[in-house]
Amino acid sequence: MPDAGNPEAPVTYVPEIRKYQRKFNNEILCGSLWGVNLLIGTDNSLLLLDRSGQGQVFPLIKGRRFSQIEVDDRLGIMLTICGRKNKLRMYYLAYLRNKIIRDEEAVRSGQSFISVGTPHELEQCVHFKLTNFDEYRFLVIALKDGSIEVYAWAQRPYQKFMVYKSFPQLQHKPQLVDLMVNEGEDRKLTLVYASNMGFHGIDMDSGFVRLVHAPNPVPRGGIHPHALIKIPINETEQSMCEMLLCYDNDGVYVDNKLEQINDIKLQWGEPIASIAYISTGQVMGWGMTAIEIRSVRTGALEGVFVHKRAQKMRFLCERNNKVFFASIRGPSSSQVYFMTLKRKTGTQE
Repeated sequence: MPDAGNPEAPVTYVPEIRKYQRKFNNEILCGSLWGVNLLIGTDNSLLLLDRSGQGQVFPLIKGRRFSQIEVDDRLGIMLTICGRKNKLRMYYLAYLRNKIIRDEEAVRSGQSFISVGTPHELEQCVHFKLTNFDEYRFLVIALKDGSIEVYAWAQRPYQKFMVYKSFPQLQHKPQLVDLMVNEGEDRKLTLVYASNMGFHGIDMDSGFVRLVHAPNPVPRGGIHPHALIKIPINETEQSMCEMLLCYDNDGVYVDNKLEQINDIKLQWGEPIASIAYISTGQVMGWGMTAIEIRSVRTGALEGVFVHKRAQKMRFLCERNNKVFFASIRGPSSSQVYFMTLKRKTGTQE
């Protein structure tokens, strides 16, 4: 279990870190909060960790790999990339709830999921991102063949995601995707994606693709993009953001026109396996020897928590000031941790 052990780190408080005792037999790949409880995707199942009780684990779906999941309580769904073919599916939370309470009749009679894709279900999905723009709900999907699909949520009577835009056969294959709102009266949408050659932007109206950032020179094997982190410019307009582009051991900042902010750069103290933005206004990086906590706006180090032994960790999800992550010690030994960070003054719930 990690502990605070770096005297050079400017830590004025010690976050609470807890470990659930349950050891998982399969590798934990992803997680998403559903109410107070935690949905966990492994390389062979979907599980629910009951955080309201004694940490009991409920098996929901067996024999299927879940590589990315995200719960949308407002829509009553869980989106996931799953299975051998990495299909994008939309599971109904009502179906999962009936599995938990063991309402067998409701499970048999109710619909469990629908596949996302028109006219054919999407396969070989690499990454997806749910995002809001005004009253619209968008789903952006990166595919292994080098294309990006943008879907929009259709209200009743459809109640599903439907095709909005397609960007096929991109020169550099996307690994991470997101949407940005450009500053100005027209408030245009720009698609941002990361490849092994750098970070790119696509004008949603014209389809024009441009390079946003790439290291010079690009390493022979390419870069490893970690995260596209949106940083709200102010609290009143959450859709207007700057962005932190994280790759390898570095991070660069761009404004909402995707122009680089040259005077700020983030650099981690060791190679990082997993990076995530935390709503306390911080960004966390999980290395083999320590967890680093930095200011998302300046990159300044705000805390270091050294592991008792070297281990790989993977970010799962966060809400408010609680961060969930998993230790990966081998195919037969994964555990879930959560850390409670001190909320900064003025940070919104």
